[in-house]
This record gives sequence, C-alpha cells and structure tokens, in this order.
Amino acid sequence: MKYLHTMVRVTDIDASLAFYKLLGLAEIKRIDNERGRFTLVFLAAPGDTAAQVELTHNWDPEDYTGGRNFGHLAYAVDDIYDTCARLADGGVTINRPPRDGHMAFVRSPDGISVELLQAGGAKPPAEPWASMPNTGVW
Repeated sequence: MKYLHTMVRVTDIDASLAFYKLLGLAEIKRIDNERGRFTLVFLAAPGDTAAQVELTHNWDPEDYTGGRNFGHLAYAVDDIYDTCARLADGGVTINRPPRDGHMAFVRSPDGISVELLQAGGAKPPAEPWASMPNTGVW
C-alpha cells in the first residue's frame, strides 16, 4: 500500500492556490475536466512529491462547511519563525503562533487547518511569537 494524496474541496481555486503556494507547496499537476465540471490541482512540498494535496474545485457553486472536522494537514518546515512571518506578511492569520518554537497552526481560505512543525526539534522561544496570543480556532 502507498499513500497517494489528501483531497481538499475548495471554493476559490485562486485564493487556495495563493495560500498553499505561500505555505511553500508547488503545483505538480493540474486536470481540468470540462465534462465533469471540476479542476484538480495536485501540490507538494519541493522535493517531496510522495505526500500530495489534491485541491478539488467544483465549477458549480457549493457550500462546504466543517473544515475543522476534516482534521488537519501537517508539514515539517525548516524554520517555523520564517515560515510564519512569510505567511503573516502574505495576509494569513497565525491562529496558533509558534510560541514554543515548535508548532503553529494556520487555516486555508476554505477553513482547512494546517499544522506547521519545526523540523529537527524546537527552536528557542523568540518574539514576537513567544508572547503572541491565539487567534480564532485551528
């Protein structure tokens, strides 16, 4: 058995792609299915195409609720502080800041929780993250 991908339904493909690209993922494959009226975009972290996220965009409007009950995606990052700063500079709310130098949570435009974990163990606590409160839910 081999893990292939995680599928996430999205309502705004452009906003979702901007978020996941800001997160550091790259588009590796796209399928536009005119007959089925959907687009699939496969993303992966550079150098790690074995763990893919499939964004499914149905062209006909639908309401998707409960992004939180999906659980979350999780990625190890080289520098959690730099990653969170890049996301915040791009307009992403850091819902659970990396106060401990180890873990943070953000949410995609469709409410999907994304956990960020510092690769190789926690960094020493640093400002502004160490004193930053949680925002919303993750």
